[in-house]
Amino acid sequence: MGNLFGASADGRARLPAALLAFTCVALAVSGWAPKERFTWFLEVVPVLIVVPLLVATWRRFPLTSLLYVLIAVHAVILMVGGHWTYAEVPLGFWMERVFHFGRNDYDKIGHFAQGFIPAIAVREVLLRTTLLRRGKMLVFLVLSVCLAVSACYELIEWWTAVGVGQGADAFLGTQGYAWDTQSDMLFALVGAAVSLATLGWLHDRGLARLTASGPRGE
Repeated sequence: MGNLFGASADGRARLPAALLAFTCVALAVSGWAPKERFTWFLEVVPVLIVVPLLVATWRRFPLTSLLYVLIAVHAVILMVGGHWTYAEVPLGFWMERVFHFGRNDYDKIGHFAQGFIPAIAVREVLLRTTLLRRGKMLVFLVLSVCLAVSACYELIEWWTAVGVGQGADAFLGTQGYAWDTQSDMLFALVGAAVSLATLGWLHDRGLARLTASGPRGE
């Protein structure tokens, strides 16, 4: 696995290599007898796209360790939702009982993560590839991109539902809630804001280390 990432003598590739191995194992486990095979595939498509992309770009554009960890966490959230379907994840039923929710709200964890984790990814790309500096404009653009990504995902869900019909009900996971789409986007926006407020300083430290190690992180 280290050779796949082109690990240098200092072992700088160990974390992303370990996370890659973990994610591959988790993907295999999640795909073992899922509740609905088609729904599982729809939910893990982002993982199937992003992971190969990260491997292919690791040498040219390595990411901060924080972002690699967050991406792995997001992948697990998607895979758990795909295995059980979001409306039937056991954690969601536990939350429903303990907090007296009216539905299984595991999908809200997923949509919160849909803002929380991409916020750091967008922040990293903007700071490393543009002339933007830390400040209000950076925050505004990160929040805007995260909200746009969430809205695009809702459009994809809509198109899937139209194309597949009732077979997409588990993928949508609305559970009869009329404002599910709007609340999903709100959770993503809140997640992005919380991410910037709580992880910005840690992300800056990771960016500083990445810059100090050279343009390729080597």
